[in-house]
Order: sequence, then structure tokens, then C-alpha cells
Amino acid sequence: MMTDPIADLLTRIRNASQGHHAGLRVPASKVKAEIARILKSEGFIENFELVQEGPQGTLNILLKYGADKLSVIRGIRRLSTPGCRRYVKTTSIPKVLGGLGIAIVSTSQGMMSDRDARKAKVGGELICAVW
Repeated sequence: MMTDPIADLLTRIRNASQGHHAGLRVPASKVKAEIARILKSEGFIENFELVQEGPQGTLNILLKYGADKLSVIRGIRRLSTPGCRRYVKTTSIPKVLGGLGIAIVSTSQGMMSDRDARKAKVGGELICAVW
């Protein structure tokens, strides 16, 4: 039984990008779709598609590679786990690699990148960091 579906998504993205796969399919959920939306808007993945098949549906993610055929995603890490949640105020949202990466934050106004959370002046739970 999988206890942390977000960590599973991040691990699948990490493994697929290190294996130079064009894309990947994961079981869908609203949280995973929001993470994929943020990764697309920040330029870390090419595209994603939510396919309604079966009771749960699947999320098809198309990975993005540079001209040198290296993955745009150099690293991806879960920050808040089910056993140890990490909540931060607006002023203490971390900058990933000095602003070169992003942190995804779950706020009361929905999921957003660290830059958007600072602009909206809201804190929340740190979900993951991508660089």
C-alpha cells in the first residue's frame, strides 16, 4: 500500500527524467494535477494531460529536455512528509538554489510556487522543491 502519493509522483518524475523517457503515466488526483500545472507553468515539464479512464484516471506527463538532451529537472525532493509536516510563514519560505529552483507550497489559496506565495503574502505547507 502506498502511503505517500506525492512522494511516489516525485520519484516517478525523477526516475523517468534520469532514464531519458519522453513521458510518464501516474494515477491521477487533484493534488498531482496541481503539482503538474505548477511544473508546467514554471517550465520544468513540457505538458500534462488528465485522462479520465477507470475510477481514478491517469495523469500523462511529458518531460522537457534541453538542446544537450539533459533533463530540465536536475533534482526534485519532497520537503513535507506525512510523518513530519513542514509549515512556513511567508517570510520563511525557502529559496531553492538561490532562486534558480522552485518550492511548491500548499496554501489556503491553493497550491502555488514559492514566488507566487511570497507575492500573495501567504504561508503554508512546503510540498516539494524542484531545481
